[in-house]
Amino acid sequence: MTGDQTEALIGMLVTFGLLVLMVLPSVIGIVREKRVDRQLREAQESEGARKETQKSSSRSTVPSTATWYAEGRRSKKLVNS
Repeated sequence: MTGDQTEALIGMLVTFGLLVLMVLPSVIGIVREKRVDRQLREAQESEGARKETQKSSSRSTVPSTATWYAEGRRSKKLVNS
């Protein structure tokens, strides 16, 4: 190999190295996005399976005694002032 060929080889390797350095962040981002998408999809699938196994409660949602008491106290304060 002559000096010119060595310089050309070094130039090509440097150019290839710069190309890799410029493309690497994009590739890392794409891989990360695909991993997050896969995790979200798995979470949605497991949540859907969990919802299918859950049974809904037949009890109606009625406020507790403490809530009724607090509501009465608030309304009395508003009337008195």
